[in-house]
Amino acid sequence: MTRTPTTSRPTVPTQRRGGVSGLVRAGASAHLGGLPRTFWILFGGQLVNRIGGMVAAFLVLYLGARGLSAGQIGLVLLARGVGSLVSQPVGGLLADRVGRRFTLLTGLVATSLTLVALGAAHTVPLMIVAAAALGLVSELYRPAASALVADVVPFTARAKAYGLMFWAVNLGFAVASVLAGFLAEHGYWLLFAVDAGSGLAFAVIIAVGIRRDPVTPSAPASDGPQAGYRTALRDPLLVALVLLTLAYATVYNQAQVAIPLAIRDHGLSAAVYGTTAALNGILIVVLQPLLTTWLARFDRMRVLAVSWALVGAGMALTGLAHSAWQYAATVVVWTVGEVGTAGFTAALVADLAPADARGRYQALFGWGWSAASLLGPTLGTTVYGTLGPGAVWTGCLAIGLVSGVCAVVLSGRVARRRAVALAAAMG
Repeated sequence: MTRTPTTSRPTVPTQRRGGVSGLVRAGASAHLGGLPRTFWILFGGQLVNRIGGMVAAFLVLYLGARGLSAGQIGLVLLARGVGSLVSQPVGGLLADRVGRRFTLLTGLVATSLTLVALGAAHTVPLMIVAAAALGLVSELYRPAASALVADVVPFTARAKAYGLMFWAVNLGFAVASVLAGFLAEHGYWLLFAVDAGSGLAFAVIIAVGIRRDPVTPSAPASDGPQAGYRTALRDPLLVALVLLTLAYATVYNQAQVAIPLAIRDHGLSAAVYGTTAALNGILIVVLQPLLTTWLARFDRMRVLAVSWALVGAGMALTGLAHSAWQYAATVVVWTVGEVGTAGFTAALVADLAPADARGRYQALFGWGWSAASLLGPTLGTTVYGTLGPGAVWTGCLAIGLVSGVCAVVLSGRVARRRAVALAAAMG
């Protein structure tokens, strides 16, 4: 039991160094380990594509610089939005019927071509047609990419994988926003060139890195791809999850609609809104890898319940904000909720889906987001203008809380479905 200085002292630095390096290795393994090569190819391609994704954020400014009126700009945006409603369902069907790789390559190349067409259009009718075509093809690749993640990532690591894809999207968007602002000063054509080029780069990464589709289980529990969307639409849990996603995304869209209107009405500058948007991006990049790993130990639906309620509450708190720092504080609240949803919804959809219907399941989930991108701005601006901002914030709180309650109610059924899927995955 006697301790001597000569034996204890030399071991202390070694233990400390080993402890720190061990913690680093353990942390890296927890956040990044256990994911296959195909996933990292997708991750890298997604990051490249999002870093180059510059046109969408600056499309209104570009159209205005081309001399379009507010009404004409609205028509171009509407055409793109309507096209996107069709894009993901078509992409999901192609992913299941023809293959993930084919759909990825087709969607990415077609998106690059239609971006060039939109940038080259010189009349409003041509811009509307090009925007509709862009909307139709720009989301084709997403269901295939999400289905491919489910194909190659182990069941228990899906939340982490989808969370990392979400992280790549936000990191890429943050970089793109900075680069796009600089490039736009030298000509909007550069935005179209970089955006189209990044899509083609993603396609090359897929073509070179993923030579064929992975082999999925040979005994699917669905009616097969020829059944179209019947299998997915007859799944009540999936339909419920899509509707809850639509509700949540409608609330989330107020970050781009009602919040800038409120900031303007309080006499604050556009820089305040830019700062809140930057804060949202920074928090996601910093917090998301850490929180997703920690939250993965909890029941998926209960995590979503708390997250949706937090987003609703954070948006509602905007009604109490009057200064820049108060707006920043509300952003922190709803961003934590946003991070809580990262990866979990897509992972749940993957868990619910039969192996041969993953593309269609992910497409319906994505459709909820596409529909909200049209519904959210329309509903938000209408309510804000007719009933006042208070009605918007109250509505956000109500939708967030109701969505959270629904998630808790569904948690038992979802957990049982996941248990069956896990047992099947483990063989």
